Amino acid sequence: MIKQHYELLIVGAGPAGLACATSAAESGVDVAVIDEQKQPGGLIYHNVGAVSAPLTDYLGKDYTRGRVLLERFQNSGAQAIQDASVWYLDEQLQTGILLDGESHFIDSQQLLLAGGAQERPMPVPGWQLPGVMTAGAGQILLKSAAMLPEDGVVLAGNGPLLLLLAWQYLNAGVRIQALVDTTPEGCFSKALGKLPAAWAASDYLLKGLRLKAAIKKAGVPVYKYASNLHIHGKTAIESLSFETPASGNNTQQRHLQTSVLMLHQGVIPNLRLPMAAGCQTRWDDLQQCWVAEVNEWGQSSVQQVMIAGDGARIGGGRVAELQGHLCGLQAACALGKLDAVERDQRARKIRKSLKRHLSIRPFLDQLYPPAPAYLLPGDDTLVCRCEEITAGQIREATRLGCTGPNQVKAFTRSGMGPCQGSQCASTVAALIADEQNMPPQEVGVYRVRPPLKPITLGQLADSQTSET
Repeated sequence: MIKQHYELLIVGAGPAGLACATSAAESGVDVAVIDEQKQPGGLIYHNVGAVSAPLTDYLGKDYTRGRVLLERFQNSGAQAIQDASVWYLDEQLQTGILLDGESHFIDSQQLLLAGGAQERPMPVPGWQLPGVMTAGAGQILLKSAAMLPEDGVVLAGNGPLLLLLAWQYLNAGVRIQALVDTTPEGCFSKALGKLPAAWAASDYLLKGLRLKAAIKKAGVPVYKYASNLHIHGKTAIESLSFETPASGNNTQQRHLQTSVLMLHQGVIPNLRLPMAAGCQTRWDDLQQCWVAEVNEWGQSSVQQVMIAGDGARIGGGRVAELQGHLCGLQAACALGKLDAVERDQRARKIRKSLKRHLSIRPFLDQLYPPAPAYLLPGDDTLVCRCEEITAGQIREATRLGCTGPNQVKAFTRSGMGPCQGSQCASTVAALIADEQNMPPQEVGVYRVRPPLKPITLGQLADSQTSET
């Protein structure tokens, strides 16, 4: 039964949301968690409560440890509202959700936004063709339905997720044709200066070495410093071409026949809900994306709103979980369930662990930056796939006088499609900033307006505002 009011409402049932709900509920807070998936766990622990062997063996121990968090959440007394999407959120913390085809409005005294991350768009020529998907989508298909690509899959891009997915596919017996690494040259040398501090989280470093060793042992060809990616095909992907460095200043042209390509260029925070709630954001030069402004307790610029996990700034699953626990303690304190002394005492051990897990981030951020070519694609490359708007059209609108994403949106319809700009916003802003020779923080982002998710007029008219 959904209530009209909760002391604490959490959006997102990933590591941050589950941890916050658990800590708050165990402290006596009336809390509910809303999530779009049928099972709690988020993207990192997607379907973890239902997965069984041999899939658990393919996915690894870092995935299955999510069961401990899930079981504690299920025993905490917190309410889970699954298979529900948030279509409305305002600065008065009125939250509109769609559940079973009906719209409900819920208010709360405290709100945690734990919407997690989204994959950074990687626009290359032909990325709209069937057979091309993100690495994250491939991993979700594996976790949710044990779906595996055909032998000969190609993975392209950079970042830890690409290595992890390759390792998981190899465990499942998939033949990987190639790993096309787009990490720019010189990144490892730049990252070395961050290595001493990262050693506090040496388990991450050792895991990365194990993943690379497994890929090498399996005989997967790895093409380093790949550039100029082009996807070819008429009605679906047929091949991928790219260039790699050769002797001197020359390059070598490569061509791979494939029917399945998975792209990945890192992840960025999903800030649509924080922006809808009026929370302040800032540009992060190291991660090359917008992040949420939060304090040590996850408190945003809006008094009653907290943000935790990758939805604030990219930190990974363990960081999200620890930040969620801190938010849960803070919510309990704000609601009078804990005093500040007890909150701080419980938080001490969490903070110590959080510091260790965060120590790896500067090294990883320096090691795996997004390649400039995929932040600023060529003129003929589609940027907004929903409305079929190219990078050249975005640049032309900027030259005609559009000074920001919202004006470009009005001129070109970029960002007006079904995804509401979630897949093109960062690229559009980057193109405008580059064309105007301005820093990204001065260009800004698309304005967020409801409905955040599609809703019919009938569902809106029948919105439930009382207890059902």
